[in-house]
Amino acid sequence: MSASPRPHLLSDEAKEKLRLVSTATLTSQLQKHGFRNTFLAGLYPLRPDMRMVGYAFTLRFIPAREDLADELYDNTKNIQRLAVEAVGPEDVVVIDARGEIGAASFGHILGTRITMRGAAGLVTDGALRDTPGFRELALPSYIRAAHATTSFVVHHPAEMQVAIGCAGVAVVPGDVIVGDGEGVVVLPSQIAESVAHAAHEQEIREEFFLQKIANGASIIGTYPPNEATLSEFERWRKEKDI
Repeated sequence: MSASPRPHLLSDEAKEKLRLVSTATLTSQLQKHGFRNTFLAGLYPLRPDMRMVGYAFTLRFIPAREDLADELYDNTKNIQRLAVEAVGPEDVVVIDARGEIGAASFGHILGTRITMRGAAGLVTDGALRDTPGFRELALPSYIRAAHATTSFVVHHPAEMQVAIGCAGVAVVPGDVIVGDGEGVVVLPSQIAESVAHAAHEQEIREEFFLQKIANGASIIGTYPPNEATLSEFERWRKEKDI
């Protein structure tokens, strides 16, 4: 069982739509709800071929200090290790590494373990080690950099399942995390369902607008659409039955 709090669960339909729409479209819809800082800038995917949809399971690191060091990684006390064994299906592990890339914040063995526990993804604003292994792992992973050095050199795991900042964006446990080939966006849990449906609708409309522009139409009257374009869109949609 997952330890992740999920105050608002997504419907299966919403999950499927979130696996189709782009993070760019989602940021546009989030802006309409008043949320402007939702995209985790500066991260890149190790598996751009995979989509990521899940619920935030947070892990917070503080700077390493010698009296806090756990070089042997005690699995019964180390917060990182406890988090690994608490992650469950559909959780996305989101790590606040303070943007520090002087050592890894996670490695391939731990990545394999959370994959086996059903995790939906891994996001860090720091570094990962063993990145060639992560590129072969069936786990969407997003990082700021690669670094071969183990975490305790610069990181100490302080808390899990608390509100954190990752790449300058607030992440609350249970938030919906979506990733594509461009990056990662955070959907506050209370609006994630409605944003999913609205984003899907936006992409249907924009598919039509894109086709018109690709066929030579001006953006004037097309993007944004005027009444004539909207009428044309409705006819197109009816023909396509979408």
